[in-house]
Amino acid sequence: MADIKIIDARGLSCPQPVVLTKQALEANAMVTTIVDNETALENVKRLAGKFGCDVDVEPKGKSVYEIHIVRGADFKKDQDFTVSCQTGESPSGPFVITVTEDKMGRGNDELGTVLIKAFIHTVAGQAKKPDVMIFYNTGVKLTVQGSDVLDDLKQMESEGVQILVCGTCLNYFEIKEKLAVGIVSNMYDIVETMSSAGRLLTP
Repeated sequence: MADIKIIDARGLSCPQPVVLTKQALEANAMVTTIVDNETALENVKRLAGKFGCDVDVEPKGKSVYEIHIVRGADFKKDQDFTVSCQTGESPSGPFVITVTEDKMGRGNDELGTVLIKAFIHTVAGQAKKPDVMIFYNTGVKLTVQGSDVLDDLKQMESEGVQILVCGTCLNYFEIKEKLAVGIVSNMYDIVETMSSAGRLLTP
């Protein structure tokens, strides 16, 4: 039985998993590529199909796949292949916006206050709203009584947007009792939400 070339492409960004797999197939009749995301999986499968190879995918835990490829008889080393780094599918996981300040941008604080108000108002008016908004550091000041963006935040919360507010930050600024929208959260929940996000946006 021929030796199998193993390509561990976990953690590599597109198009590296495909490039490494193609290089391995040029020198080996059997290749197993290990990937840890759907985009790499689909691109490697497309490469193998384009080259007439036999492909078998073996799931190996959360988002990890072993792609077993047997080179086809008509395989050509110089065959061109275009890699797309998008699968055409929506990213898995929630759309999360993190608000880290009560201003937007650096420079003029007065302008930054106007910009963050406009940003949140614009988000509230979008058809596709975030699944979760996370407020921490001075961003928590936007969620308390007297905030200029409370109406927009309350509107989004009523429409199903989850609003997480850093409890440590509220305590630091001594404004926890003034919280007017959202729920008090902790760093564990914040990290879990951010790490599972399909899209993560910070203004």
